[in-house]
Amino acid sequence: MPTTAEMLESILNDLKRTGDIEASAIVSRDGLIMASDIPPGIHAEAFAAMSATMLGAAETATAELKKGIPDRIIVESAKGKVIAAGAGPKALLVAMTGSYAGLGLILVEVERATENVKELL
Repeated sequence: MPTTAEMLESILNDLKRTGDIEASAIVSRDGLIMASDIPPGIHAEAFAAMSATMLGAAETATAELKKGIPDRIIVESAKGKVIAAGAGPKALLVAMTGSYAGLGLILVEVERATENVKELL
């Protein structure tokens, strides 16, 4: 029987098959890496910690404004996109794409992956 870590890595492998995902991670709410598929040249710990901080700040802001908790946040720049989505009370899923990536299929796959993480954790 696979371990939890192996099953989390499997979720990221499935997400990568989407094709446009350059990096992804499942991160604890306090910013620690639980599983990752991050290529060399990206500081994985900083990617995880800043993503958790970013999503946490968005959740706090929208709750304070009485707009509910966001399903995800998307940050777009000239060089790419970062999508961070809550994956239950213990984790979040973060994916990074190039600037060319269309969000339609990616958002569907990120949602599927977050549901799988929720079931696992």
